Amino acid sequence: MKEGHSFKRLPGQRNGLVRMAFVLLVMLLMLSACSSASNDASRDASNGGNRETSNRANSTENSAPKAETSTGRDENKSISEEPLREKEGGKRGYPNPDKDVQAGQLTAGEWDDLAAWERFGNLLNSQEGDNSKRVWQFWNFHRLEVVVTANGKAVSDAGVELLAGGQTVWQARTNTEGKAFVFAAMFDQDTVNLGRYTVKVQSAQESKTTQQLEIPQQGSIKVDLGKGAKLSDQVDIMFVVDTTGSMEDELNYLEAELKDVVNRVSDQHANQLGIRISANFYRDRYDDYIVKPYPFTTDINKVTDQFSKQKAEGGGDFPEAVNQALRYALHEHEWSEEARARLLFLVLDAPPHDEEQVIDEMKKLTGDAAEQGIRIIPVASSGVSIETEYLMRFMAAATGGTYLFLTDDSGIGGDHLEPAVGEFEVKLLNDLLVEVINRYVQE
Repeated sequence: MKEGHSFKRLPGQRNGLVRMAFVLLVMLLMLSACSSASNDASRDASNGGNRETSNRANSTENSAPKAETSTGRDENKSISEEPLREKEGGKRGYPNPDKDVQAGQLTAGEWDDLAAWERFGNLLNSQEGDNSKRVWQFWNFHRLEVVVTANGKAVSDAGVELLAGGQTVWQARTNTEGKAFVFAAMFDQDTVNLGRYTVKVQSAQESKTTQQLEIPQQGSIKVDLGKGAKLSDQVDIMFVVDTTGSMEDELNYLEAELKDVVNRVSDQHANQLGIRISANFYRDRYDDYIVKPYPFTTDINKVTDQFSKQKAEGGGDFPEAVNQALRYALHEHEWSEEARARLLFLVLDAPPHDEEQVIDEMKKLTGDAAEQGIRIIPVASSGVSIETEYLMRFMAAATGGTYLFLTDDSGIGGDHLEPAVGEFEVKLLNDLLVEVINRYVQE
């Protein structure tokens, strides 16, 4: 695919080359079946690896029947099950080792659940969605959209607090469109009567509290402060990248893409915005490091050098130390107190460990990010499981972010899970990342 080109992708659609390859594979198998029985053993040895694997069935072979959800994806595994790539020591060969490692090769799509909220609700009511809610204990998505203005103009980075009986339920900050999303009872499993809520909005010295309202019946409210703070020129962008062995097939390409994005965004906004970048890398317990953080800096050359020094090693089992990486990212860095945008790109191919204390921390960190106005924007790489996709989409929606995912169209890396989304446009990853960043920082 040439730079700047993109095309529409329907749910589950494959490109023409893959369909042609499948037809040829079927023909070869039919011809092979006609050979003599005496050649069966050698045929099996030579063709044993020539099996078509589904993007949606992202797990090892299992002789038991596959359970299909309403979205048609394999649900017959747990999040801690080790995929083939991990059982082989976390190393995977490049399907195309002759490709030059340079920016503008990886392909990706985007799906914003906040912009397609009704569809997201339907998905959560499916078997697949319900299973993932139970795994991660994100029980409810009773959302209220709050639009904050001052004399009719959008107010950015205003604090929005959802209150029930005087107690804080959820906190968020508005984006450059003046929008914030707050959630009632997200982590409460038993919710019969949600009760009544108030919303408190504050920007600079201006503050306003609404009358009581109901969620989710209310849907959206507008709050005009009369006077708001000046739009900040500060932008914080953080990359949190999984560098375990299973990322080997794409990490070098990702580094090239991310370095390109950092340089392009810096060049585009150098005269208008104060952009700070932070690169953070993580692995798992018992590896030579769990988190390798670097502070925010305006020195772009320093950031690109940090990317260049990374290698994919370690890991072993499927889950990784996602919670520890996020904990450090949110609480051990000096995020700007006032900012036009705070963006955290979480680049990964595996979930956190499915342990109660880890899941509890992931929920807390999601709320912490929303409170700080940090938008979590996942970049799902090859090997991502169904449950990992849902967790990333939960966190993106809860923090005002969007969901990005790599696709097979580049021919780089292992199989990429077909996301449970509607029609989307396949773009070059570096172009898409720049587009997303510009969307969050523009007035």
